[in-house]
Amino acid sequence: MDTKITLTEKEMPTAWYNIQADLPEPMPPLLHPGTKEPTRLPPPLFADELNTQEFSTERYIDIPEEIQEIYKLWRPTPLYRAYRLEKALDTPANIYYKYEGVSPAGSHKLNTATAQAYYNKKEGIKRLATETGAGQWGSALALGCQFFGLELKVYMVKISYEQKPYRRIMMETWGANCVASPSEDTEIGRKILKEDPECTGSLGMAISEAIEDAFSRDDTHYALGSVVNHVLLHQTVIGQEAMKQVEKADAYPDIIIGCIGGGSNFAGVYLPFVKDKISGKKPNLQIINVEPEACPTVTKGPYTWDYGDVAGMAPICLMNTLGHTFVPPPVHAGGLRYHGMAPIICHLHKLGFVEARAVYQIPTFEAAIQFARTEGIIPAPEPAHAIKVMIDEALKCKESGEKKNILLALSGHGHFDLGSYEKYLSGELEDYEYPKEKVEEALKHLPQVPA
Repeated sequence: MDTKITLTEKEMPTAWYNIQADLPEPMPPLLHPGTKEPTRLPPPLFADELNTQEFSTERYIDIPEEIQEIYKLWRPTPLYRAYRLEKALDTPANIYYKYEGVSPAGSHKLNTATAQAYYNKKEGIKRLATETGAGQWGSALALGCQFFGLELKVYMVKISYEQKPYRRIMMETWGANCVASPSEDTEIGRKILKEDPECTGSLGMAISEAIEDAFSRDDTHYALGSVVNHVLLHQTVIGQEAMKQVEKADAYPDIIIGCIGGGSNFAGVYLPFVKDKISGKKPNLQIINVEPEACPTVTKGPYTWDYGDVAGMAPICLMNTLGHTFVPPPVHAGGLRYHGMAPIICHLHKLGFVEARAVYQIPTFEAAIQFARTEGIIPAPEPAHAIKVMIDEALKCKESGEKKNILLALSGHGHFDLGSYEKYLSGELEDYEYPKEKVEEALKHLPQVPA
């Protein structure tokens, strides 16, 4: 019995897979935040090569050798068979999990952080500005910038800044300057604090601050850790490796499960697989996106045009959204507190190729504890949501007697999230209901886009 299915360095992907080449319907355009006309992302935001990747319909985009060499520090990542969890659940299901927590930053985020730092360095950029929720992205980009000698300013959502101080220390250890958002460092931050001095922040606010920062300096570009097409593209190294590993195990998945906040980790796993569903090769493949009940973007948000940030400076996307002014409750899965969702995920959801579920915080941590006590890995709160649904599906197999293959996207470890585990273990953790009134208010502020 192989508990761990590994690949050699020679089996690593040498190109990223671009789902846009295989979509049955093309992606909707982005709209300019001012004119509301179809647009490409404005040049001051991203490096030119990233803009090109954003709109590319080439099926494969070569990974530069400099990036491949850095990837070898942690890639290929392992695929594990969860025998102990299967036994504890008494399920006939075969459970596998692709584990990205082995990266130096502890999550999948380093896959795109390395690429974005590389392309910006190549273009002569000296400094990047970004936002971060739980701190996974900020710490990964801090390391990515160190690889290529770039400065970094991180605007970290205030509630996570307070809940997860060790993420901030990681960023600072790798040379980044990290501030709590909303901050006094930008005009939008000062405006928000003037209106609400106790504001706990949101990813939409932090994005606005980082974009304002990038626009205000000639030496600075903006970097984004999720949502947009080129970020999901970079993460497909995960899914391409997983396809080779499940082939070695003779265990092509019947169900693939992962968490979504902006969508990059899970899309990185399933986009190479969803190609098989689109082509009709695996029509019954079930792909389940899992989000928190307190921020149920895809399960309860309308599919409509909205800004990617609070200030309305980012392009307008057609996506599932709770409204760009929505401030989610302070759940511990800080990486899942974004008002919108990756347009690619929303597009695939609309076309019926993927589904979505929402789960509460307390049963999520119950599942995380069971996983930690059987498999040994303490998961981050974000993928713990997916673990909850994975366990649900495994128990359904127990009831039906079906022997399904389940693949879990385990995007990172929870070593710096132990404060949330402490709250759960001491009985202090609380569930947050869907904030219907807040969402309804936020949805009133959607941009008016001509038909």
